[in-house]
Amino acid sequence: MISLKNIVKIYNKKSSQPTRALDGVDLIINNGEMLAIMGVSGSGKSTLLNIIGCLDKATDGEYILDNKNINEYKSKEIYALRNKKFGFILQNYGLVEDKSVLTNVMYPLAFSKEVGYFKMKGLAKKAIESAGIKELTRKKISKISGGQKQRAAIARAIVNSPEVILADEPTAALDRKTADEIMSLLNKLNKGGTTVIIVTHDKRIADMCERIVYISDGRISEDSK
Repeated sequence: MISLKNIVKIYNKKSSQPTRALDGVDLIINNGEMLAIMGVSGSGKSTLLNIIGCLDKATDGEYILDNKNINEYKSKEIYALRNKKFGFILQNYGLVEDKSVLTNVMYPLAFSKEVGYFKMKGLAKKAIESAGIKELTRKKISKISGGQKQRAAIARAIVNSPEVILADEPTAALDRKTADEIMSLLNKLNKGGTTVIIVTHDKRIADMCERIVYISDGRISEDSK
């Protein structure tokens, strides 16, 4: 489903000190996989995740998504693809603190012309229930715990029924018990057919995935797991 060939990403390319964040990445991710991308801070793992999720473009190389080169998509098509194909879970949750869980989970649906308000609300409530926080639907984000915020972020990520979930350090700010609960939820989504890609620096979290790849200095190596 996802094929990356010789992906290069260079920041500040025209400056006297360009930064090569990715240096010839080759990676194939099959439909329905649960994959961990491991690496230390600055290794290029978040850059790789952003390119996979069409939040950023590679400087060079080939990205094939569903048998089509990503460069063949127009800007509007990329925007629609990103909103429908991918669900994003951010390390810092990316939630609006003074809004309710329900409002936050509804946000991705606001960009769809095909979904009216009442359907948006219904889909958001269903996602919140799937994330195990039905009782928090009306609570403001500022009034709930870190683990509950991450569940709200997962609900927001799945509200569009994406084929791929991209999670950037989803357990980094959580205690071990809560982290295990979040991983259990992601594993459940994966068993339901969703492809899950997790960026992490935690080997214990990576070991909960079926496959691990390592990234160092912008280059990928495969685990023997």
